Amino acid sequence: MRLVFVLDCADPERLADFWAPALGYRRDAPSPPYVSLRDPSGAGPQWLLQRVPEPKITKNRMHPDLRVGDMDAELARLLGLGATIVRGPFDDEGWATTVLADPEGNEFCLVVSPERSLPEDS
Repeated sequence: MRLVFVLDCADPERLADFWAPALGYRRDAPSPPYVSLRDPSGAGPQWLLQRVPEPKITKNRMHPDLRVGDMDAELARLLGLGATIVRGPFDDEGWATTVLADPEGNEFCLVVSPERSLPEDS
C-alpha cells in the first residue's frame, strides 16, 4: 500500500508553485486534471493537486501538519511563498502552532514539537 494525498483545487499549476517549494518536493510533468508532487528522497507521500470546478467553501476536515524546528524561519518562508495566517502562533498543549492557508485557502498547520519549542513559544 502507498499513501497519496489528493488536494482539490481550481488551479493545480499555480498551487504547485506553492506546495512544491513548501514541501521541498519536485513537480512531475502535469497530467490533467492533476499535477503530481514527489519527495525527491522518496520517503514522503506523493501529493496530487486535482483540478475541480467547485470552489472551496468550508474548513478542511483533514489537513497537513508541517512539523518544523524553527517556527519563525518557516513561517517567514511560507508567507513568502504565498501562505496566509489564519490563526496564531499559539500554544496547543505545548506544541507551538500556526494555522495557515495556501493560496487557494486550504488550511494547514505549522507545528513545533514541545522538545523543540523555546520558552517564549508558549
